[in-house]
Formats: sequence, C-alpha cells, structure tokens
Amino acid sequence: MSHFNSNSLFAGGIRGLTMDVARKSASADASAKMDSALNRSMMQLLDHVEYRLITGGEDLEAIYRLRYNSYLRSGMCGPIASGMFEDRWDNLPNSYRFGVYCYGELVSTLRFHYISSAQPYSPSIDAYPEVLLPRLARGETFIDGTRFATDPDSAPAPGVLPFLTLRIAMVASCYFGQDSVLTPVKLEHSAFYARFFHAVQRSEAKQFPGVLAPIALFEIPAGENMRLTLERLPFFKSTPLEQRLMFGNPAINRLTPLSIVPTAKYYRAAA
Repeated sequence: MSHFNSNSLFAGGIRGLTMDVARKSASADASAKMDSALNRSMMQLLDHVEYRLITGGEDLEAIYRLRYNSYLRSGMCGPIASGMFEDRWDNLPNSYRFGVYCYGELVSTLRFHYISSAQPYSPSIDAYPEVLLPRLARGETFIDGTRFATDPDSAPAPGVLPFLTLRIAMVASCYFGQDSVLTPVKLEHSAFYARFFHAVQRSEAKQFPGVLAPIALFEIPAGENMRLTLERLPFFKSTPLEQRLMFGNPAINRLTPLSIVPTAKYYRAAA
C-alpha cells in the first residue's frame, strides 16, 4: 500500500480548490460583464424592432423565401424550384409564424406550436414521439420552436439575430405557462442554448422532418429556470399586452399581419 503525505495533499488540495474558485469567480465576473453589455445593446436595439404575426400575403412569402435562402446556404435543404420553404406544419391551428423586422427590414423568422394533449401537433412530436408522447399523456405542455432562419446580411450588428428572434420564445413562455420550450437544433449550435437558456439535451441527433441535417432535441425548462433567465437578461421580458398581441389573438387566420412592438423597456412601469 502506498502512503501519502496527508499535509502536503491537503495543502495541495486547498491550493487547487482556491485556484478553481478563483477561475470560476473570474469566469462569473466576465460572464456578468458580457451579459450587462448584451443587455444594454439589446435594449437600445429593441427600439427599432417589430415582430409580425404572419398569416398570409406577401409577408408570408417573404418568410418562406428567407427560410429557403438560409437553409440552402447552411445545407439544411436542397434546391426548391419555388425558392420558398414551407411545410405541412405551417397552417396547423396551433401554429404561429413570426417575422422579425429591424429598421423596417425582415431579418429573421421563427415558428411556434403550442402543444398539449388536446393539440399534439408539431414537427418535434413527429420526430421524437418516444420522448414527448408519454409526457403529453401525463398532462405536460410544450412550446415547439422550429424553422428558425436568419438573413445575416441584414443583421443590424453581429450576433444579435438569435437574441432578437428567440425573444419570441420567452414572450410565448410567459403567455402560455407551459412546462418547457422544445428546441430542435444541430449539435454544433447547442452550446449557445445551454449557455443562455440552460437547455438540456433529450435525444441523440437524428433525421428531422423536412431538413437534411441531423437534429437533436433540446429542452429549456420553464418555471424557476425561465424566471432566472428573465432576471439575468431583462430584454427578454414583456408586458401582458405584448404577450396577448402575439399569442392571444382570436383572429389568427386573418390575411393582414399584426405588428407588435417589443415592450421590455416598459416592463418596470407596467409591473
């Protein structure tokens, strides 16, 4: 049996622990400074942003073209003669299609399905039934965010489009109060969702309906996790009015789009 110098081991352990704590503290400080700078930039940018709940017309064609160009560029789809990417989940009764406009220009798009046992319809349900159907049967509810596409050439600043676009998910979560947000993503993009939303992987990467790349299912828990995210990144906050305009609209099938202005800066006054 080997014998260790316990005093040296203890001292070395303390030094190692102290260094580890120092590294974590420095990392936390750097992360806090990054979040603070991000919050300032995003709050300023939101003054020039509007979200459109799109149900038809030229705006609908525009988001389908944006999807296609984005997916073709990233290898998510092959050539399509129409130059537009749409699918069978777009017109479901629990579907919400959004365009994100900055300085009047379409810069990104995202689609949501609110899923419950009464309406178990979405791409993720079809792709990962073994994961999601038992949970729906237990009464859980989800928001399924898919068809995220951006036009990087129109971005008002580098790196902001994911935050501008995924803010819709945070507004939806506050409105619906679901158990979690489903985020099917490429594995190489998962670090972003883990860093900012504490997303947890729920499946291996596999063929996903309608796209060529393997996609894994990630889940963003609601509840306390969502509360802490809103506290850390207040530009994700929204007033009840913004939430109702986005998701409580009874005339969702009308032809004209509804434009919604972000309300994060009014949150304190509204509260």
